[in-house]
Amino acid sequence: MARVVVTGANRGIGLEFCRQFKKRGDDVIAVCRTASAELKELGVEIVEGVDVSSESDVAKLARAPAIQKQKIDILINNAGILRSENLQNLDLESIRKQFEVNSLGPLMVTHALRGQLAAPAKVGIVTSRMGSVADNTSGGMYGYRMSKAAVNMAGVSLAQDLKDQQAAVALLHPGYVKTEMTGNNGMIEASESVTGLLARLDALNLENSGTFWHTNGEVLPW
Repeated sequence: MARVVVTGANRGIGLEFCRQFKKRGDDVIAVCRTASAELKELGVEIVEGVDVSSESDVAKLARAPAIQKQKIDILINNAGILRSENLQNLDLESIRKQFEVNSLGPLMVTHALRGQLAAPAKVGIVTSRMGSVADNTSGGMYGYRMSKAAVNMAGVSLAQDLKDQQAAVALLHPGYVKTEMTGNNGMIEASESVTGLLARLDALNLENSGTFWHTNGEVLPW
C-alpha cells in the first residue's frame, strides 16, 4: 500500500486519480481549495484550503497533520488551470496566473514536501503536450503552452535534483480528456486517462526519471 498525495483533487483528473488509487488500496490524501461532494464520497483524507499558487497555502499544506504523520510514496502534482489567449487578445494577467498555478505550483509543492518523500518515491507532474515546442503547429494558447513548457523544464530539473533521495519524476500528458476544464470536450474519459497515467507511474524509476510521457505510453518530444 502506497501513501499518495494528489493536488487539484476535487474534480476531473485529480478526482479520478484519488478514486483509482483508493480502489487499489492506497492511502490517499486529497489536496484542493474546496472539496466537492464527489471527493467527499470517496472516503479519502482531504486537506482543503490549498491554492498551489499561494506560498502561504503551500506552507500550510506542508504543516498539515495528514502530511506530517507519515512519509509520502507518491506525489501527484495535478492542480492546474487552462485559459485561452491569442495574439489579438493577449491577456497578460491570465498568462501570469497560469504560470503561477501550472508552473510554480508543482515546483512549490514538491519543494515543500520533499522532506516527506519516502525512499524510493515517485513524483508525477500532470503537464500537457501543448507544452511541447516541437509539437506546436497551431499557435495561440500562450499562457497554457508557455506554463506547461516551463513546468516540463522544472520537472526535468527535479528529476536531477531528487535523485540523491531516490525520488523519480514523471511528466505526464493525460490526453485530451473530457473534463470541466475542457468544457467536457475531449477524446477520452478521465478514467481511461488515469488508468494510463498509473501505468506510466508504475513503470517510473530512477533510470527513466524526467521522461515526458503520453498516457498511452508514447514518449513525447520537447
